[in-house]
Amino acid sequence: MRLAAQMYTLRDFTSTALAFDESLQAVHAIGYEAVQLSAIKCMDGPEPEVDAAKARELLDANGLVCCATHRPWERLRDFTDEEIAFHKTLGCQYTAIGGLWSGYEGVEGMRRFAEESKRVTAKLADAGITFGYHNHAHEFVTDVVSGGRPYDVLLNEAPHLALEIDVYWVAVADVDPTQLLRATTGRIQAVHLKDRGASQDGGVTMEAIGEGNLNWDDILSACRDGGTQWAIVEQDTCPRDPFDCLNSSYDFLSTNGL
Repeated sequence: MRLAAQMYTLRDFTSTALAFDESLQAVHAIGYEAVQLSAIKCMDGPEPEVDAAKARELLDANGLVCCATHRPWERLRDFTDEEIAFHKTLGCQYTAIGGLWSGYEGVEGMRRFAEESKRVTAKLADAGITFGYHNHAHEFVTDVVSGGRPYDVLLNEAPHLALEIDVYWVAVADVDPTQLLRATTGRIQAVHLKDRGASQDGGVTMEAIGEGNLNWDDILSACRDGGTQWAIVEQDTCPRDPFDCLNSSYDFLSTNGL
């Protein structure tokens, strides 16, 4: 299992090609060997400052590989050939959507996505690209209409999809991350790692790995046993400088067998 940094953590430091390059330099200096490209601001828009070819150039120059991306479902669904070319240029063999929202609510919405994704998954697979789904917490909420959970559709009705399990959000949903990881052996090529802390008002916070209350011995063991290739460190929000959080997470994981 290899360590990567999710660039969504550093999204505020990617507005220009220069800022993106400097962020990649910092990630490599910490020790990460790969990144997941997501929310790279200089890559957005119809005429981005950094296209896939330029991103590959910057990655190569900084000794990093793109192990995964997050791409909009609408792009993957409606412009599959363009997305394949995008990932081929990056040298990336794994993509996931960051979740489903409007138009795919509840169990029936997830079921519609599962059906629609069959064609996309097959086409990506023919090009050597794995397609996965990244969870938040809402997929584990029981649907008042059907009495089921949207995530159960992914588990039971969409075996063609990889599962990019985010252990923090699983825990926030009051589901045991270790149990879910062990139940999805073979489908968890990439996982998202961040720690869960407790706020003073009784809520939850996102923490650097090792600074919260998740059971990392069990989680990492389940990842290894489940065939995880990439352990991707991500924090949607950071209690301090995000580069420092990525550094702390790397130090913790690298001293615990990764």
